[in-house]
Amino acid sequence: MVGKRVRTRFAPSPTGYLHVGGLRTALYNYLFAKKMNGTFVIRIEDTDQTRKVEGAQKDLIKTLEWAGIIADESPEHGGDFGPYVQSERLDIYDKYCRQLLEDNHAYYCFATHEELEENRQLQIKQGLQPKYNRKWLPEEMGGSVPSSQIKKKLDEGVPYVIRMKVPDYVSVWFEDIIRGPVEFDSATIDDQVLMKSDGFPTYHFASVIDDHLMDFTHIIRGEEWLPSMPKHLLLYEFFGWEPPKVAHLPLLLNPDRSKLSKRQGDVAVEDYVRKGYSNDAIVNFVAMLGWNEGEGSEQEVYSMDQLVEKFSLERVGKAGAVFNVDKLNWLEKQYIKSRSSEDLIAVIKPILLGELEKKESLMPREIITSDAYLSQVIELMRERVGFEHEFVTFSSYFYFEPDSYDEEAVKKRWAADTNALLRDFVLILESLEEFSAENIEASLKEFVAPKGLKAAYLIHPLRILSSGVSFGPSLYHMLEVLGKETVLRRIVKGIEKISFQG
Repeated sequence: MVGKRVRTRFAPSPTGYLHVGGLRTALYNYLFAKKMNGTFVIRIEDTDQTRKVEGAQKDLIKTLEWAGIIADESPEHGGDFGPYVQSERLDIYDKYCRQLLEDNHAYYCFATHEELEENRQLQIKQGLQPKYNRKWLPEEMGGSVPSSQIKKKLDEGVPYVIRMKVPDYVSVWFEDIIRGPVEFDSATIDDQVLMKSDGFPTYHFASVIDDHLMDFTHIIRGEEWLPSMPKHLLLYEFFGWEPPKVAHLPLLLNPDRSKLSKRQGDVAVEDYVRKGYSNDAIVNFVAMLGWNEGEGSEQEVYSMDQLVEKFSLERVGKAGAVFNVDKLNWLEKQYIKSRSSEDLIAVIKPILLGELEKKESLMPREIITSDAYLSQVIELMRERVGFEHEFVTFSSYFYFEPDSYDEEAVKKRWAADTNALLRDFVLILESLEEFSAENIEASLKEFVAPKGLKAAYLIHPLRILSSGVSFGPSLYHMLEVLGKETVLRRIVKGIEKISFQG
């Protein structure tokens, strides 16, 4: 393997959504391959046809590409090692399975499901680790079943699976890049099924065959696959192949340090996409679930290029990584703060246009959809939104008339003379030649001072009438962006709707 070009892979099953743990596995494989100027491959493992979901394959690849993880080889992109879908490689698995049968490393098993379950329950009752009892192990492999009986079953068409014979009294050892030396006793390893009764290989068998034939140098996958390693290594030994280097990633944990599960929150990448998280924030967040740059680095926000430059498997820890949504939210805000107005406009303009299809605006469409107007909204709301879509959804008053007014704020901020004062101040706003934040502020202070009032006496009612809510950016700058015509219309309309309740 020395001197070979690095090749890594992500091999999901098309059973539905992309788990955030799967995204991390794909990302680490991608980062390592790119760091080493190697090749990143996507292979679809669909040998369990009962769990296959229509359209899941394309959705998985689409989600990965949304995250910026573009494969060099895949079912969509092609390559020199295809097919990249396991159900299209059945003849390959059949060939190698026959080789194992001929070399007495595998055998036919005709045990029924009921027999297997009965044996399993008996072993559990006896306090033993459940394993296949080798009832169908042939005589030539140390068992008790004559070859004639096996041939008879095959001729009769009795359903069967093909199992691997695990050698007795051996130790299976390997060096994990993350965990160091790992050792298994063969007494703990079951005679795993290689080929199922439906003619499809199991994950363990197909994965080893494909990893070798597709020339992968490194297998980077989740910790849950660690117990499978001895089975895979035995297959490499049976075939006389050199195994790739292996790294098992730490588990993802809930805040209470239980294994990450849907019971405590979303685990599908698509769920976070629908909520409005950006690919930059999600990739940055997932990258740091187990990896860090090392001591001395205080950097927390990374671009994909920076991750490629700084990533190393040696900096991936063994301990489980806590999935902290607060951290993800913080990262999202950092990206919003640093993103250019042009990039943000490219995201929010289609959202706004979609809203305008559903809802009428009294503001000129050509103005509120212009880059100049949206840039002003962005600069006012950058520090206040948590997601890009909130430049529209959370800030709807920049485009649409308020549907209602914050009732609690009205009760708190309205006095007996508020509407009268507002009517008088409307006349002053109307007379302003330049409707700027500075002029609006100066006019308001000049208006309230002779009355012995503070500006806040009208600031809050003005905000409520103009936006419908009691919070937001600088009132004066907000009014300037909305424009004189819109502000006057909203104040007059609001005065008619709101009266002092005493």
